[in-house]
Amino acid sequence: MRLLSYNIHKGVGGRDRRYRPERIIAVIERENPDLICLQEVVRHARRARNHDQPQMMAKYFCAQDWLYQMNVHYQQGGYGNLFLSRWPVVRHHQITLRQKQKKPRGAQLAVVDSPEGLLHIAHFHLGLAERERHWQIAHLLSHRLYLESANLPTLLVGDTNDWRNTLKNQKLATQGFRSLAHPASRFRTFPAWLPVGSLDKAYARNDITVRHIRVVRTRLAKQASDHLPLVVDFHLNA
Repeated sequence: MRLLSYNIHKGVGGRDRRYRPERIIAVIERENPDLICLQEVVRHARRARNHDQPQMMAKYFCAQDWLYQMNVHYQQGGYGNLFLSRWPVVRHHQITLRQKQKKPRGAQLAVVDSPEGLLHIAHFHLGLAERERHWQIAHLLSHRLYLESANLPTLLVGDTNDWRNTLKNQKLATQGFRSLAHPASRFRTFPAWLPVGSLDKAYARNDITVRHIRVVRTRLAKQASDHLPLVVDFHLNA
């Protein structure tokens, strides 16, 4: 099974600043993922030609199920997290990760009925401040909606904004999660044209075997967004 996590920067190129959602679609299509976790996905915003990007992506990739969570609202439209699945989603929740007056953030929780069994996915886009990020992870892992499916094989994925790579050694480690994008020097994803930061990460717990994890470094990926996608190939243990 293959999962792709990608901050698409609203479909705007990181260097040329051009709105070209077709580039994002081409980057994703080349990887042929079964599960797609996208951050900064726009819906009905003027700066994105009023496009409904969640609907556009779900239709193009023939998603059997999909979830959209708008976190940041403009005067018209806004942007947030999008989860697309090739297989049925049997249970889902969306929770806020906003801390006080900081920028709105959120997490999507989905239990997917995959060909290898039930899989629990938590997909998020974390804040810019280190204390904020640690609060967000603690809040997520203690939330009753997360705990409902915490016994299942679980993947945490998304844009962590974790420049110093501190999340994996604190709350996540004590909860039994292992960092998949490790060492960080091999998984730099930001900025896309000359990556120096390993911001897009994945963590796993329980019966998951990771076959391969990599960053997509194609020429098109370096143009399409300000982040590079992270791809995880894995199996659920029988």
